[in-house]
Amino acid sequence: MTEIAEAGPPPGADRQPAEAAGKPARHIPGQPDMWVLVLFEALVFTAYFAVYLYHRSAYSGLFLRSQASLSPWLGTLDTLLLLTSSMFMLRCVQAARAGAFRSAMANAHLTGAMGAAFLASKITEWFLLVHGGHTFTSNQFFMYYFFLTGIHLLHLLIGFIILGVIIYQLRGPRRRSLELVETCATYWHTVDLLWVLIFSLLYVVR
Repeated sequence: MTEIAEAGPPPGADRQPAEAAGKPARHIPGQPDMWVLVLFEALVFTAYFAVYLYHRSAYSGLFLRSQASLSPWLGTLDTLLLLTSSMFMLRCVQAARAGAFRSAMANAHLTGAMGAAFLASKITEWFLLVHGGHTFTSNQFFMYYFFLTGIHLLHLLIGFIILGVIIYQLRGPRRRSLELVETCATYWHTVDLLWVLIFSLLYVVR
């Protein structure tokens, strides 16, 4: 049977809301409080980055010479590890939404494994830099380097606690809360995004 397209609504007629038309309503993942925290973190780190770029422009030669002491391949590895962790976190949320809680928990563990690998890589890089005579007090570049990476590492450690909350929630059928999983995932993605920006400033920008 040939389908006949319905004529559109006459001019001025009220349109039905998305829910009445059978379309899913837009959904902002997680709790609003987490998004307030994300906005606050974005503003704070924007201030950090602005101060860094100001001093970089004032002492470009010093920053370039110091930047050459960093290991680009370790920085790239760190970035790939955290991006992979974000992929697993995304799969964790998708599985939780689908009710596949075993898969969600497995992806949460994989997220933690990538985060732990990042932590090991970053500690290794710090050790190599300190062993080479580059410390927080060496010059302005390394002051910013250790400050920014240290602040980010603190956020990552908080992220491990949040991962523990996700796994605890997913293990108990009576405790499972999709909203809480999405809230924790939002924080983890924020930590990953902050690292991408830090990596770009410290390792890439010349």
